Amino acid sequence: MKQNKTNRYMPLLMAICVVVGVVIGTFFANHFSSQRLNIINSGSNRLNNLLHIIDDQYVDKVDLDSLVEKAIPQILGDLDPHSVYISAKDVQTATDDLKGSFSGVGIEFVIREDTIHVQGVIKNGPAERAGLLAGDKIVSVDDKPFVGKKVTNEEAQHRLKGPKDTKVKIGILRYGEKKVKQFTVTRGEIPTKSVTATYMLDDDTGYIRIKNFGENTYPEMLIALAKLSQENFSNLIIDLRDNTGGYLQSAVQIINEFLPNNKLIVYTQGRKSPRQEYKSNGKGSYQKIPLIVLINESSASASEIFAGAMQDNDRATIIGRRSFGKGLVQQQIGFPDGSMIRLTIARYYTPSGRCIQKPYSPGDKNYEEDLLERYEHGEFFSQDSIKHTGPAYHTSIGREVYGGGGITPDLFVPEDTLGITSYYKQASMSGLILQFAFTYTDDNRLKLNNFTEMMALSDYLVKQNTVDKFATYADNRGLKRRNLMIQKSHQLLERYINSRIIYNIMDEDAWVQYLNLDDPVIRAAQKVFKDNAAFPQKPDVEEKKEEKVAKASINVFINREMGRRYNIIARC
Repeated sequence: MKQNKTNRYMPLLMAICVVVGVVIGTFFANHFSSQRLNIINSGSNRLNNLLHIIDDQYVDKVDLDSLVEKAIPQILGDLDPHSVYISAKDVQTATDDLKGSFSGVGIEFVIREDTIHVQGVIKNGPAERAGLLAGDKIVSVDDKPFVGKKVTNEEAQHRLKGPKDTKVKIGILRYGEKKVKQFTVTRGEIPTKSVTATYMLDDDTGYIRIKNFGENTYPEMLIALAKLSQENFSNLIIDLRDNTGGYLQSAVQIINEFLPNNKLIVYTQGRKSPRQEYKSNGKGSYQKIPLIVLINESSASASEIFAGAMQDNDRATIIGRRSFGKGLVQQQIGFPDGSMIRLTIARYYTPSGRCIQKPYSPGDKNYEEDLLERYEHGEFFSQDSIKHTGPAYHTSIGREVYGGGGITPDLFVPEDTLGITSYYKQASMSGLILQFAFTYTDDNRLKLNNFTEMMALSDYLVKQNTVDKFATYADNRGLKRRNLMIQKSHQLLERYINSRIIYNIMDEDAWVQYLNLDDPVIRAAQKVFKDNAAFPQKPDVEEKKEEKVAKASINVFINREMGRRYNIIARC
């Protein structure tokens, strides 16, 4: 009987032992966790343990979310230069440029003296319908003053952008008026264009500038090509200078328009990403047209895929300077809080098999200084200074090309230092030219608004001696007048100043057309078309033709970037 009684209570005793064990284990885990990191812990477990220990035992209260927010970029930064973390508040800004539209009030603005100046009002947009004008100064938003040190591009966009059909009250100080005017603007969808210029360079040559590859770039490109077709273009220049990339699919769709059937465009491959090939389907409408693609050191990612596909398939002549060298594929992964990471999962390879990614080491802090090193090394001025870090590859007809650091153009056009002085550098880098151009535009807006043609406005500005007016303006703001340097840099100063005034009064299309008037890269492209050399030839024939073209264009001056790189206009 005693034996049976013991057996009857055995399950209860075992349950009590298990409960006691769990309680004791929990106690030791909570109070001695700093000593329990052991050999079976993986890296992720150690990170979780560390956060738990800090939360449980650190001397002061810690905001773990903020700690993680700061740690993630550090972790990703030790992988490669293009794996990045984007906080929830920055996600919309990071994706707006490629989406094809955003929800806002529809203005372009610059910040001058801690005040928002309306640079331009987007046609048929919410701000125009509400009555805002270019030249207005925004001094309040939703009845709260918005001037002073708190006025930044980020804060302005945060206050003025918002969901479609929501309202924002904007206080405006208008030129010539003393009282603040109030406008209620109903936010709407504002289109963002990828194809920013389309026009005929001459009777035969069409020109298209693609700023980036976004969601709507392909249909925009088809519209641009249709427009040029109506003007009977027989040659085409696609300008990808300063195009930092975007969506691969948009680039592939456009490339397909120019390649015959079953031509490899690009392929991707990574450790956990099997090879994926993108090929042409032969349905493109412009497979035969002579084509030239323009690139420079700021052309990256999808624009390099475009240039690489054209070069490796011997479909177009590439002109300019060596491209940036971004050949890593990122995948966007969102988190529940709205933040996301862009994680590198593969590499891009051109049809010949070359990877265009320039060398880097994990956590490389000097990666972004590569362009400065190229400049100091002399690469912007001499093709012989280009360092090829990868092996040689060959195009479909046997031309030699290189990987491991961007796309090297078939025809190199250098940047020259002719006309650049220390005065010009200071005027450009200080922002004084942009400030003067806006002030001049604002003070003369009624007169300037009468011009509808770029060339007519350009001719008028030359007669106004804007360089001398700028020199006086700059002198009053700390940049001492240097008459000899101003004379030496007169052409560059006039070009930069007048281009900004033209942009302020007209649009980006007119601005690009003005800059192209004396652009040596454009002239080199037109010379190639004139020589019927747009389609690359086999090496023995090509070398003679390229030498002939290069001699005609190699000594011309190129300095267009100074006018393009300092465009700090924002939209909202």
